[in-house]
Amino acid sequence: MLVVTRPRISSLATMLAAFLPHALAAQEVGAPETPVMVDEDALPSFEGSALDGDFLSIGVGIGAGPTYVGSDDYTVLPIPLLQGSVAGIDINPRPAGFALDVIADNEKRVSFQFGPEIKLNFNRVQNIQDEEVRAFGELDLAIEVGPTFGMNIDRVLNPYDSLNINVDVLFDIAGAHDGMTVRPTLTYFTPINRGMAVTFSAHTTWMDDNYADYYFTVDPTLVPDTPLAAFQAEGGFQDAGLTAIYIADLNGELIDGGFAVFAIGNYSRVLGDAAQSPFTSEVGSADQFFGGVGVGYTF
Repeated sequence: MLVVTRPRISSLATMLAAFLPHALAAQEVGAPETPVMVDEDALPSFEGSALDGDFLSIGVGIGAGPTYVGSDDYTVLPIPLLQGSVAGIDINPRPAGFALDVIADNEKRVSFQFGPEIKLNFNRVQNIQDEEVRAFGELDLAIEVGPTFGMNIDRVLNPYDSLNINVDVLFDIAGAHDGMTVRPTLTYFTPINRGMAVTFSAHTTWMDDNYADYYFTVDPTLVPDTPLAAFQAEGGFQDAGLTAIYIADLNGELIDGGFAVFAIGNYSRVLGDAAQSPFTSEVGSADQFFGGVGVGYTF
């Protein structure tokens, strides 16, 4: 499972880290290790690879993560994978959703992305293991939509790496939290060799008052016998985190399609009122961990 939004080489990681951009175009079968480029701003061609033109990457993984944001209970989670490009529009995965990039790819060192995004927010929707939190009931599923913006810079430290800056702005349209979040992400992608690559990303999430109130306010009038203290949550930064992903193509060539495997590790720290909420501070934890493995196929 691979992506290169020119080149589309890290689809697997994009799926999990929120966006992993361009790189490795020159590492097609038969390409020289050090490509000769006439135009300093142009990327090497990847014509003839599995990622040239329309393609689709599908896959599945399994991981373990908190049962809700701020929980210290963990559960097994599926990781579905879908990535592709159709008629010049890139389909970029997001956790429980996807984003479209409607700006045509180019061969320049710096490129931009823009398009709509949709995702589902399952926070406290089901599988709440902590009985004090479960007493407040399961929340409604939020359907979040909005624009996503990005800028990609290729060849930062070597001929095949890339740095991507991406911002997702999402609004609930399902009447759940009726709020908004803004999530900036900074991602660095680099190959280890022709068949393996790694990504490192940092992110933070800002939430508005409606979002904070829905997920982190504790109102004892709803559960009179709750041991949790009353708390009114307000907007601010919800969390900040770091993610590392390792990708390995099973035949040793990242851009020729076929099967690839991945491993992911993430640490996030819940911040602000999300951390001060009794759902986190009294019965949960501000330290959040996620890990998973999986396999994908590109054709």
